Amino acid sequence: MTEITFSWFIAQIFSSPILALTVLLTLGVIFVNGWTDAPNAIATCISTRAIRPRAAIIMSAVFNFLGVLVMTLVNSTVAMTIKNMVNFDTGGAEASSDAITALCAALFAIILWAVAAWWFGIPTSESHALIAGLSGAAIALQGGLSGINSSEWIKVIYGLLLSTFLGFGSGFVITKIVALICRNMDRRKTTGFFEGAQIFGGAAMSFMHGAQDGQKFMGVLILGVFMANGSTGEASATLPIWMMLLCSVVMALGTSIGGYRIIKAVGMDMVKLAPYQAFSADLAGALSLLLASVFGIPVSTTHMKTTAIMGVGATKRLSAINLRVVRDMVLTWILTFPGCGLIGYAMVKLFMFIRG
Repeated sequence: MTEITFSWFIAQIFSSPILALTVLLTLGVIFVNGWTDAPNAIATCISTRAIRPRAAIIMSAVFNFLGVLVMTLVNSTVAMTIKNMVNFDTGGAEASSDAITALCAALFAIILWAVAAWWFGIPTSESHALIAGLSGAAIALQGGLSGINSSEWIKVIYGLLLSTFLGFGSGFVITKIVALICRNMDRRKTTGFFEGAQIFGGAAMSFMHGAQDGQKFMGVLILGVFMANGSTGEASATLPIWMMLLCSVVMALGTSIGGYRIIKAVGMDMVKLAPYQAFSADLAGALSLLLASVFGIPVSTTHMKTTAIMGVGATKRLSAINLRVVRDMVLTWILTFPGCGLIGYAMVKLFMFIRG
């Protein structure tokens, strides 16, 4: 088990320009994740005005960090799944150089895809883009499917199914239960309670976002460090606290700069939510993400949260859901794997050509 200290990491960056570029691109992906994924965690509590945007972003940053820290101590399988999902080892004399070039190309492709989705205000899944970009790069590097570790990649399929059905179903069921419990209560009193409860819900979603996405990006950082040191195998590493804090801060910066487009699409445009419904969506999303994280299944927080909101909207009537917004989201999810994968593939070929 390798321990990565901060001083050692900084020394590696200054001694290896290609590692410095890899770290910069990884932080860029994390920053864009703050644009596209992290806002989902706080979209509903902001849209119902339970908390101001600036306070919500600070809360999100704190609980993202706590999510990474606590869940990594409980189960770091998500990070190791991302690291071991692809095979960048070409076995040649320049295996390490080829591998880290391919990783840089994959990260560049992910940033391109995510920025394009953000520009159009579509909450694309950065998790799906990360998986697709890495997979496309590995296939390009290996010249075929030998670049994919199928035993790890199958967990992605499990995650897709889990986030779709569990998110929607839990959102529907929890909303029904909350409505049943509160059916004879004074609406004015319950509204005040749920406005406060939404802050708890947003904190819980941010915590679970850190538990899932924070681990994924640390897995990529560790993969880059190993590649820069000549290892492309499946060595394991201890996930350091300084790296958790770094990921959380960069993600929060991304949310504060560009998150409003996604907050509007998820929290305001897709379905109009009352405070108790917004709380139900957050609770459903957080519990679903907790279940996936405990079992080490990499899932999309965007996918889980938006399907939970759809489940909540379905308790009123299906027509309450803005199907145009849903259509745009679903098309983006469907196109992410082939689209970002192909960009990752093309970027590897381009980067290899430029490198000579």
